[in-house]
Amino acid sequence: MKKIKWTDLILFVVTAELVGVLSSLISGGYSAFYTDLEKPPLSPPGVVFPVVWAILYALMGISAYLVYHSEDSMKRKEALVIYTIQLLVNFSWSIIFFRFEALGLAAAVAAILFILVASMVTAFRRVRPLAAALNIPYLLWSLFAAYLAAGNWVLNR
Repeated sequence: MKKIKWTDLILFVVTAELVGVLSSLISGGYSAFYTDLEKPPLSPPGVVFPVVWAILYALMGISAYLVYHSEDSMKRKEALVIYTIQLLVNFSWSIIFFRFEALGLAAAVAAILFILVASMVTAFRRVRPLAAALNIPYLLWSLFAAYLAAGNWVLNR
């Protein structure tokens, strides 16, 4: 078993968490806009979202660290490129939804994000199966988030 490079691990986790924090700050965060929406069935209370996302960003950072420190450089590079792309799309979603209140576009971005997360999990599995497994909650949550985004769009056109 390799020795943990704590500085690298912390850097990966903090970077992932900062994506969420910056996106929330730019988007204006949880707002009256969301409160006033007609929500689809199974919509959790707004306070659930920051807790879930904080956990998911931490898992993303840990898994990216594991991939970064793997042996296969070609597969590692491909996996980390997909990771970065999905993180950028993830970053954009809150801004599109909350700042611009573009529900249809937010639903489309949520669907794209789900596809990217599935691709990331697949790429991570080729490099480090544990890294892929750590992102299964994110994959499931992104599917649920796509459902919520689509439901919000349909119910609030």
